[in-house]
Order: sequence, then structure tokens, then C-alpha cells
Amino acid sequence: MDKNVRERTGSFYSPQIWVELSQKYLTDVLGEDWQDEYYIWDCAAGTGNLLTGLTNKHNIFASTLDQQDVEVMKDRIKNGANLIEDHVFQFDFLNDDFKKLPKNLQEIINNPEKRKKLVMYINPPYAEATNARTVTGTGVNKGGVTTNFKLNDYFKPKIGNASNEIFALFMANIYEKIPNCIIAQFSTMKFIQGTNFENFKDFFKANYLKGFIVPADTFDNVKGQFPIGFTIWNTAVKEKIDTIQCDVFDKQGNFQGSKKFYGELPQSINKWIKQYDNGSSTHVAYMDNSGTDFQNNKFLHLANVKGNRHVTYFAFTQNNIFFGCVYFSVRQVIEATWLNDRDQFLYPKEAWLHDREFQNDCLAFTLFHGQNRITSSNGTNHWIPFTEYEVDAKARFESNFMSKFIKGKLKVEHPSNELLLNPNGSPLLYDGKPLEFSTEAQAVFEAGKKLWTYYHAYDFKQFYYDDILGTYNANVSLYDIKEYFQGRNDKGKMNNKSTDETYNQLIGELREKLKALAEKIAPKVYEYGFLKP
Repeated sequence: MDKNVRERTGSFYSPQIWVELSQKYLTDVLGEDWQDEYYIWDCAAGTGNLLTGLTNKHNIFASTLDQQDVEVMKDRIKNGANLIEDHVFQFDFLNDDFKKLPKNLQEIINNPEKRKKLVMYINPPYAEATNARTVTGTGVNKGGVTTNFKLNDYFKPKIGNASNEIFALFMANIYEKIPNCIIAQFSTMKFIQGTNFENFKDFFKANYLKGFIVPADTFDNVKGQFPIGFTIWNTAVKEKIDTIQCDVFDKQGNFQGSKKFYGELPQSINKWIKQYDNGSSTHVAYMDNSGTDFQNNKFLHLANVKGNRHVTYFAFTQNNIFFGCVYFSVRQVIEATWLNDRDQFLYPKEAWLHDREFQNDCLAFTLFHGQNRITSSNGTNHWIPFTEYEVDAKARFESNFMSKFIKGKLKVEHPSNELLLNPNGSPLLYDGKPLEFSTEAQAVFEAGKKLWTYYHAYDFKQFYYDDILGTYNANVSLYDIKEYFQGRNDKGKMNNKSTDETYNQLIGELREKLKALAEKIAPKVYEYGFLKP
């Protein structure tokens, strides 16, 4: 079946390892005899894999969008599947009238007491109207993902942009049409802390009972590195989603601890940085302010000019360099994993304002990080952290802005913006004093200086990839140096390594020192509230 069709219809295979685990969690929550005491309806059943292992077939109902899947389930019944044929039926949960349901299921839904004993046990379709290409401006929304459903227009005023997600429409429809039931579902964890789910959380109020998360790519046709959760909710208890804790399992089903997800979060880090993006000085770089979770960090970078993505671009000036470098660093020092992929970066506490070492560490980290893509080919490079003398350059630099900034040799500016002040009223700006760096940051500078010095001492007549790269450039950035020694493949992508082993050793040393600096900065990301633990 075509991938897009599968996403829209939910024709996916639920891994048996997670099916069994989810039923164990239902037993933990509802009791050993829950299958005799509760009714079960999988309203996104596909071919019925989620129902494998359940024992009381008289209490189980299974519906799916495609009649073909109904026929598959009925064939499975003939081959021993523990289901009743009359309880398996075609039903479009997001379009059809509930009057089309079997009479015995209608009786359960229409009876308030029986409804409390109904478990909506589902692994609903996963597809949304936007994708990564939409965000980058190179693609368009997936047509018809949710707009084909009648409920989209109905629920959009109630749940906002969450209506772009099929699983959110399933949750909303269950919540409204089958009140006070139990929802036990597989889904992404967006509905807990996703930025598009604020209205949804005002609408959907329920008591969280228990749950677990697993790597998404253990599911059929899912390649992303993010968590899929199985969560159990009692909709009879109306509580706004606050903090929930889920058990964590790896791909083999091994327990790895627990993780918290937060329904109520401070404002985003982008809200925080925006207030400092108004300096009066000449701009010396731009930064891509991407979406505020880990999955968007791959887009976050520095450049000489603005990009063309549909995001805001932070303009670095003399007055706001520390703010920009703190923003960049807290988002890059912690590695993105499947477990933290959807974690949100937040508006910080004020304590970081008084930690000058932290600010200077972030400056050093930003200067030498691989996502600092400032290049002299796109304009003046203001981010050379050394003087000509320190790296034995063969010509003067076009700009000594950064080395003067570090050594406290720039004229102090005092913009009128009060937001650029410490709580005690003193300016949190460039104060005209030399910056003092931690041991870890100094090690990064030393490794970087060796790399710059090696470039400026190179015999450019002996080693180059083409005429342009083979020409000496006094104004090189770290990105330029990497491009020179590593070159690019026939698709234009920079190679991972160079044929020059000395360079490979030097860049490896820089990365090692940068990693040590990242490990020093990382605990403060949580201490100052940029991330929730």
C-alpha cells in the first residue's frame, strides 16, 4: 500500500512486544480480571493485531476504515483469532454516525454506567498536515490528512492546531462522544507538551493512570527518532494534564527508568530571545531561531546572512552576543536522542544573568561549534577569535571584531533597552573588560588556535581541491578551514574527513575539547530552567 495512504488510513502493524506490554499495563491499572469487567473497543483496529492476546471475546469490538481489513480479521477468526465475527465491522470513526454501530455496542455507549467500563484501546493513525519540508519552505502541506474528516471543522475551534493530527481527532471524538470511558492508546507525546496542543489541553481533561514510552522506529513504517507512548486515561475524572511520568523501554523491551512529560510549561526559549533581538549596533551574524524542541536543533546555526526558512532570524550585535550564544549553546550542548526529541527549550530563570563564567563558556562553545557556519565567502567574517599575530596570518584580517570583543578593546555601547540590564540595574552587556574563560573553554581556544595556525602556515600550492579552495584566504572562519581541508563530494556535501592527517588530528582534538566544554555547560541548562529534567 502507498505510504501516504497507509499514514491516512492507519494501516500499520503494532509490534507484538508492545502489544503484550500494553496489556500488562492495563492489567496493572484495571486489575487481574479487567477483561471480564470491562468492554474493549479498538476503533482503529486495522487487521486486529492490537487485540491479539485478549481472552474474553464477548467483550471485544473491533472496527476499521477499510472493508478489506474487516475481511482479514474475519479470516483470522476462522483460523483461531479470539474474536466474534459480529463484533468486527467497517466503521469510519471520524466520519460515520454512531447510529451505524452494532446495537450491543450502542447500548454500552448510551449507558452511563457501562460507558465507564468501556476501554477505548487503540493505536490510531499517525499523520499530520505538516512535515519537515513544509517548515523549511521546500514543500507543501499533505493534502487531505485531516481536512477530509468532517470532524476537522468541528473540533478546530475547540482544539486549535491539534486538529492537524489524526490521533488528536480520535482522542477528541472519543472524549466528546463517549464521555467517562477509559482511553488506552499508542501515540506520540505531542499532546502533553507540544506547542500546538495548548487548546487541546484546555479541552481534554482526564486523569492519567499509567504509561510507558518506546522508540518510535520500532513501529512499522516509522523512521523518526522520537518516543511513542502508551498512556492510559480515565476521562471520568476531569483534570488538566500537568506532569505525567512514563516508564522507558529500549528496543529490546528492557526497562531503562522513567521520564517526565510536562503539560504546563513556561514560555518558550524563542519568546525569551526575541526581546533581545533589537540592538542598535551593526549586525555581525544571524542565527536561525528554529522550533523550540530537540528535533529542530539540526536547523539551528549561525551564518553571515539570513536564510529563507519560515522562521525568525536573530541578529547578533555587540550588545546581545552573550544572549545569542547562550541560546545557541543551551540548545546544542546536549545530544538529541529518541528520548528527548520532543523536549521543549524554555524561558529561563534569571539566575543565569549573574553567571559570567557560564556566559563566557557559551561564547567559546558557539565560536567553535560545527553549526557556526559563518564563512568569508558570504561577507566579512567578524567571528575570528584570534589576532593575526596569534595565528601568524600572512595578511591583515578584514575584521578584528571578535578578538577585540574578547580582549575588552571595543567601545562600550549603552542602548536604551531596559531588558538588556541585570535585575540590579547594571548592564549585562559588553563592559569593556577582557573576558575570563574557564579551564575547559581555554582548552577549546588552544585547540582552535592550533587549527587556525596550521591553516595559515599551509603551502597552498601543494594541496587544494580546486582553484578557489586552493587560494590562501586570510579571513577564514572555522567553516572555511573545514571546507578547505575536507572538500566536498560530487553532490556538494562536505566530506567527513580530509586526506591531510595532521588536520584530522587537529580537528579531532578541537571536537574533543568542545565535547568536554559541552559537558560542563549541560547541567546549567537544567539548573537555569532552559530545559525541564
